[in-house]
Amino acid sequence: MKKNILTQQIDNKTITWLRKTNQYVLLENKTADILIDLDSKIPINNIASKLSDELNIPTKEAKLFIQELEHQFLNNTIKNDENKLQENIDTPLAYDVIKCYKINDIIIKVCFESEYELSLIHPKFAHLVSTNVKEKHLFEVFSKNEKTHLIVNGSHIGSWHQKEIHFFQGKFSMELIQKIHQKEEKEWMGIFHASALSNGKESILFLGDSGNGKSTSLSILQANGYICLADDFVPIDKKSQNVFSFPSAISIKKTALPVLTSMYPELEHAAEYHFKKLNKIVRYLPPNNNDYSTHLPCNNLVFIKYEKDSEININKINKEEAFIQLIPDTWLNHCEKAATSFLQWFSKTNCYQLTYSNNNKMISTVKKIFNNEL
Repeated sequence: MKKNILTQQIDNKTITWLRKTNQYVLLENKTADILIDLDSKIPINNIASKLSDELNIPTKEAKLFIQELEHQFLNNTIKNDENKLQENIDTPLAYDVIKCYKINDIIIKVCFESEYELSLIHPKFAHLVSTNVKEKHLFEVFSKNEKTHLIVNGSHIGSWHQKEIHFFQGKFSMELIQKIHQKEEKEWMGIFHASALSNGKESILFLGDSGNGKSTSLSILQANGYICLADDFVPIDKKSQNVFSFPSAISIKKTALPVLTSMYPELEHAAEYHFKKLNKIVRYLPPNNNDYSTHLPCNNLVFIKYEKDSEININKINKEEAFIQLIPDTWLNHCEKAATSFLQWFSKTNCYQLTYSNNNKMISTVKKIFNNEL
């Protein structure tokens, strides 16, 4: 029998997954226990009687509380935001720009209707351009009726309004990792807005709000012997719970250039991209990963922040605080096995808050995390 909820106790709270909405919520342990009883089809009157005795409240009041929980967490259904696939889409008669990207031994051919569509994808993958045109997979990107469409190997994947173009970019990346790693979307546990770093044996995820220094820290560490597995778009497999490589370049904000150009002189003359809607100007730094089939376990989540003139400060944080920061920018697969995998994985990871201003001290601290010396 399918469960409508899954739970994982962390610290003094319980993370609860709700099947019908694919939500993860942090609840008091008693509240989660009530939901488990409801999902197990225990009669409300029995649950209310037990709760009344435990909390010394009237049975009627306990019953009303339980009914409210049932309505709030178990009766709502997921909002279907998926694009309805459109059949018989009229594709362009010709594409203005065609690029081939080599990822390991796979050639991905992407046909862009115009320079606009090219600008949505190409800057992050320019370092992968190949003259080999014998593609294994064909992606087509074009716009119609103020929507950007994606076709992969002849199948229409979806269309996205230009006001929500980041959803298109996310779907393009999802299609890409399926082809690179030969795993369907249902086989992934989730996608994390993070930077993933490797020492060759395991990985660390850097997380935090935009502007906190995830990509800059990743670039500094890459220049000091570590490997970039992924930046911004970090896929984790449902079965192995491993972090998998993603081949996009590292986005470098203009404010980071004074620090990074001494390590990467090529950044000084790299092409600059102005994303007006995001109010940021970036350049792209190719990752030093030569094998995009790499996948490694991840036991440490680091919420990182560069803060001018601050002392190095590394603290282990509780899972409740980490969960609150992690969930909003994370896509998690809507199936019970993926939810089970995420709850198991998150419960066993170490969570840290790292604040720094001195790069050498930051590098030394990351080495200690990898070596389990904290």
